[in-house]
Amino acid sequence: MAVGAVAAFWVVSLMLVVTPGADWAYAIAAGLRHRTVLPSVGGLLIGHLAATAAVAAGVAALLTRSPAVLAALTVAGAGYLMWLGVSTLARPSPPQAAEEPAVGSWLRQVVKGAGISGLNPKVLLLFLTLLPQFTNPRAAWPVPVQVMVLGVVHVVTCAAVYTGVGAGARRVLRARPAAARALTRFSGTAMVVIGVLLLGQQLVG
Repeated sequence: MAVGAVAAFWVVSLMLVVTPGADWAYAIAAGLRHRTVLPSVGGLLIGHLAATAAVAAGVAALLTRSPAVLAALTVAGAGYLMWLGVSTLARPSPPQAAEEPAVGSWLRQVVKGAGISGLNPKVLLLFLTLLPQFTNPRAAWPVPVQVMVLGVVHVVTCAAVYTGVGAGARRVLRARPAAARALTRFSGTAMVVIGVLLLGQQLVG
């Protein structure tokens, strides 16, 4: 696989990852609520890997030709985001209150993160339209393998950015509980708004 194609994809991937969205909102909320953001970020990455695998396997292309299934996925993703946002707004705790070392709580964070990115149909559709543009059918590697390589590059970029966002939010606001609560409320509101927009687009469409 050409290094130039991978580098070009990485630039596009980085531009997308640094754009705030649902993943950012969840990473910030996790940074302010938990002792470590790694389980939450790990969940987000699992969702992105799942989307990459779906594109590589051709599942995404089948979904786009099944409007009913895609609509159901959109509604489920929107509802999940709104539920998480409302839950965050209901408990805008400052960093000092974050004491969840139990493995069970880490698993819940992973599942929530995977749900946010994995149930986002825009992630799937974005990968479907973006990843194939950087592959070469005439290359030595099969196209599905090329797609997975690009997906891994994207996931590594996500890992660096989301970890920095979550950990940075916690470090900066550790001594500012009022500001931490305000940012947590903002993150919760962002998740609700994004969920409403997803649902609204589906209803209008």
